Amino acid sequence: MGGGCPLGFASHSLLSTGHPPSPSAPFPEGQVDSLLSIISSQRERFRARNQELEGENRMMQHTVHALQSELDNLRADNIKLYEKIKFLQSYPGRGSSRDDTELRYSSQYEERLDPFSSFSRKERQRKYLSLSPWDKATLSMGRLILSNKTARTVAFFYTLLLHCLVFLVLYKTAWSESVGRDCAAFCAKKFADHLHKFHENGDGGDMWQ
Repeated sequence: MGGGCPLGFASHSLLSTGHPPSPSAPFPEGQVDSLLSIISSQRERFRARNQELEGENRMMQHTVHALQSELDNLRADNIKLYEKIKFLQSYPGRGSSRDDTELRYSSQYEERLDPFSSFSRKERQRKYLSLSPWDKATLSMGRLILSNKTARTVAFFYTLLLHCLVFLVLYKTAWSESVGRDCAAFCAKKFADHLHKFHENGDGGDMWQ
């Protein structure tokens, strides 16, 4: 609506004078006032639209905060309900079956009972970040083995096999050394017996002279 008015003024000037106005020629006072009024009205519309959008933004933020508060309240209520369910299940004769809803709020209930759980997690994370790379690798491998039944079985038999191999090698080495010592002692004894028998007659003594 406002964009067509300057064109109308230019067309009216062209029709009345017969040639387009010079770029350096000033607009008539009436046209300047009309342009200023158009610009002012557009500025007011933009300002009103901006205020409207800011109001909608504030309303959306208020709605988000309200929904977040309602969500926190519902979560707290659900945890309280889960606490009542556990209290009722503590009586004898009550069923111990759990559905997905109970399992979902079980961890939150346990965290609520332990006020130091978040602090402990942060401390564990800080300790883990301060470890060296090989310590991190060892810790990750240990967690992997302990968290998987198949990995625990493989690690057990692998460790058992390594111990058996080490014991077998040690036994073989000790047996070889024992056999070597026995052979050396036997050879020395035979040599001593041979020398003793050889020196019993007198010829042997003359031979060594």
